[in-house]
Amino acid sequence: MERPAEQIALASAVLRRWRGTDLAALHRTVSDALPHLRPWLPWAAGDYPLDAAARFLQQCQRDWRSGDAYVYAITVGGVLAGCIGLHRRIGPTGLEIGYWLHPAHTGRGLATTGTAALVEQALALPGIDHVEIWHDEGNTASRGVPERLGFTCVERRSPPREPALPGQAGIDLVWRLTR
Repeated sequence: MERPAEQIALASAVLRRWRGTDLAALHRTVSDALPHLRPWLPWAAGDYPLDAAARFLQQCQRDWRSGDAYVYAITVGGVLAGCIGLHRRIGPTGLEIGYWLHPAHTGRGLATTGTAALVEQALALPGIDHVEIWHDEGNTASRGVPERLGFTCVERRSPPREPALPGQAGIDLVWRLTR
């Protein structure tokens, strides 16, 4: 089975496969970013205990081996800035990209350049002909990424795929880029 690269160097960051040694940094970064992430990500609704971070890292390893997902740490100068990944949850010929950033690293183009790199990796995989990004209509920061990269908004889903969180619009925007 072909897989994307385990490490991708960008101009201002490195995307790399998660490691077990990332546990403390992941826990610290997510815990600090929870107020920023909470409006958009269901898993950020409560606290983020150390065992949740450990389970996430274990799931990343299982998913990479099975080919269900390829999830990367986003690092800047060796410091964890966020997370980005390719997920097989939109059918056999597509991959969905999801991402989050610590608020200290937003507004620098990291999500956009990381997504561009993962689009390239995804479309190089056999059988993959499109990539999608899903986000709540109210998440304007996430919306900017597919807009800047030339994705097309192909659907407005209401009700959304997951129950809406307080403060969300409750409408998923589905963006697609096809080979």
